[in-house]
Amino acid sequence: MLTNKGKYGIKAMVHLARLEAGETAQIAEIAQRNNISKKFLDAILLDLRNAGMLRSKKGPGGGYALAKPARTIKVGAVIRALEGPIAPIDCASQSAFRPCQDCGDIEACVVRSVMREVRDAMAAVVDNTTIADLVGRAAAHKREIDFAI
Repeated sequence: MLTNKGKYGIKAMVHLARLEAGETAQIAEIAQRNNISKKFLDAILLDLRNAGMLRSKKGPGGGYALAKPARTIKVGAVIRALEGPIAPIDCASQSAFRPCQDCGDIEACVVRSVMREVRDAMAAVVDNTTIADLVGRAAAHKREIDFAI
């Protein structure tokens, strides 16, 4: 399950992707516009910066910006940077595999088998969706609302 940390990280990345080239956003602005605790967001943005997805600038006019184009940042990479592996259980993970203590035969385990399918399905979506795609979805939704009014 995606925690608030992952959800807020994605929302912050979308917020930053909407900025003009060279522009930065301060934590307080991102937090306020996305209804996120500033203190919590500070830790999230630091993790994303440490993962190489964000750059920060200190001082007047400082703030955060994407470190690379939004079209190159996969949602799956954001989730993994903040949450760890996508697999629902450790034995289904590709990057952090750990066998279950109660499992007698890892290869024959039906729970692991179905959880690997779940992992693969989730990864297929988040690893083929970019932050730019989410910006596009938000813009399309706004156009639908504007058209309905």
